[in-house]
Amino acid sequence: AALLDNARWLGREPLLRFLGGAGGRLRMGTLLSRQSCQARLRSAEGMSLAEFLYPALQAYDFLHLHQRHGCRIQLGGHDQMGNIMSGYELVTKMTGTDVFGITVPLITSTTGDKLGKTAGNAVWLNRDKTSPFELYQFFVRQQDNVVEKYLKLFTFLPLEEIAHIMEMHAKEPEKWGPQKRLAAEVTKLVHGREGLESAKRCTKALYYSSVEALEEMSDQELQELFRQATSAELMLEPGMTVLDLCRKANAIPDGPSGYRKITDGGVSINGNRVTNPETVLILGQHILKNGVSLLRVGKKNYYIIKWLQL
Repeated sequence: AALLDNARWLGREPLLRFLGGAGGRLRMGTLLSRQSCQARLRSAEGMSLAEFLYPALQAYDFLHLHQRHGCRIQLGGHDQMGNIMSGYELVTKMTGTDVFGITVPLITSTTGDKLGKTAGNAVWLNRDKTSPFELYQFFVRQQDNVVEKYLKLFTFLPLEEIAHIMEMHAKEPEKWGPQKRLAAEVTKLVHGREGLESAKRCTKALYYSSVEALEEMSDQELQELFRQATSAELMLEPGMTVLDLCRKANAIPDGPSGYRKITDGGVSINGNRVTNPETVLILGQHILKNGVSLLRVGKKNYYIIKWLQL
């Protein structure tokens, strides 16, 4: 496989030569008749010249790749049908060669919206952008009306096995069997068995308050699971209390309001609620074997505490 950046040829193509070559072979009527173009023209925002010329640039990409690399097939999401058709028409007119386009179904959200960079809800294969846990959770949350289709599209499971999974799901829908199998298969395919185990550990730690899972988690997994969490490194002092921990981590305000935050049940450590601010921190309970404490204040404010020189 060759990974190419189209800026290498589009950035060097003089405008007038482009208009006289590819631009002279693309018909306005065809471009304007595309459903995507019609929708944009009818919208309140209208359609810019840059948007209108996008199919022409994508068509030129196909032509360039065909002439320089022998590319005869363009693959894209179903929403790219118009752009791929433009490329087909341009290549066949300018070279006389038969070329082809293939479109694949789009992954959509539960509301039917497209997933992608533009929509801001893309699911990435890169762990730095979408962790194994986030990928696993995306697929495990899929609705019943799409899970069978996704099992067929995104896994290599035999169709007979998928049919059996769906039959079992009809009998025990509360177990979410197809969703869990889908999530496991896709996560394993993208991130390997180690990534799948990581996703399961994170799931147990976050949703089942599993101390064992927290103790097994690496620093990378903690950062992935609690991306918005504040990290702090602290020294454990003799007699250090829950109140001391919360204040040193800047997790509660000073004074009576911070004290009440704990007594009212708003603080938990490693998934266990703590209501006595004077409770002394205990190794193995408040501080895990891996030298970490997961402090939560309220519903969404997490703090990852790394203890030094235990």
